[in-house]
Amino acid sequence: MTQFGYFLSCEEHSPNALVEQARMAEQAGFTALWISDHYHPWNDEQGQSPFVWSVIGALSEAVSLPVETAVTCPLVRTHPAVIAQAAATAAVQLGGRFRLGVGTGEALNEHILGGPWPEAPVRLEMLEEALQIIRQLFTGEQVSHRGTHYTVENARLYTRPEEPVPIDVSAFGPHAAEAAARIGDGLITMMPDGDMIERFRRSGGGTKPAYGGLKVCWGPDKDEAVRTAHRLWANEQLPGELPQILPTPRHFEQASELVTQEQVERAVCCGDDPDAHIEALTAYAEAGFDTVYVNQIGQDQQGFFDFYRTKVLPRVRH
Repeated sequence: MTQFGYFLSCEEHSPNALVEQARMAEQAGFTALWISDHYHPWNDEQGQSPFVWSVIGALSEAVSLPVETAVTCPLVRTHPAVIAQAAATAAVQLGGRFRLGVGTGEALNEHILGGPWPEAPVRLEMLEEALQIIRQLFTGEQVSHRGTHYTVENARLYTRPEEPVPIDVSAFGPHAAEAAARIGDGLITMMPDGDMIERFRRSGGGTKPAYGGLKVCWGPDKDEAVRTAHRLWANEQLPGELPQILPTPRHFEQASELVTQEQVERAVCCGDDPDAHIEALTAYAEAGFDTVYVNQIGQDQQGFFDFYRTKVLPRVRH
């Protein structure tokens, strides 16, 4: 049976607000948490971007739900040896209830140190090497590595969980799905794409879990909810590789001027019709996802959690 989790948005909310949302999510009946890992928001309207590992530490004390980053880029901004330490510590704090979600990232977050932004095939190659390093460090052995992209010298993790942290790989296309099957412990994606899951499973994913995410904008006034979703997340409708290569929130704001409210309304479930929300979640369940993570756009989080607790989650679980 498909499980339903909540997706905490570091781009929109302060650290303390995220922790409070996690509490509300657990009380509403969500069974797991995703949390985004960004240096910048996608645009200035979103307005936040706390350091995810600090927030995860607070979550470990606030809730009993499992937590996963969705997703961390262990390639450019942060060396994979440092990500390994962060993930191992998070897993210890959460009593083993932590998964590391990884992907090849966006220039928006990764270019900040002034280095080059590699092309997508190179980033995928870097991700594979990065995961090799992270998994070696999870063993607790001393690691030295001299590869194509990374060097590690005499590194060892002393604080780590009893079992290695599972690593799930984000994919948005067929080649990435095949790579996720080969190098990941699970698949992460943001579309209810049954064909992608099938390719993932045929390519070696087998029975590994598949996790999906979606954004909604609950509100009693559907038109206002559409306006909110457009104001905050029009960037979600940008095509192709633009989200991976634009370097600043201002560039995303400029590109998002081409996205209309009608496009957002077609793509995002907005308003307070339970059937519409249930239909959006059911599309992921029918595609074969093991867990679906829902993110509420905007500030009315309590209203969203009350709505899902009473009118959505009881129905989708049956």
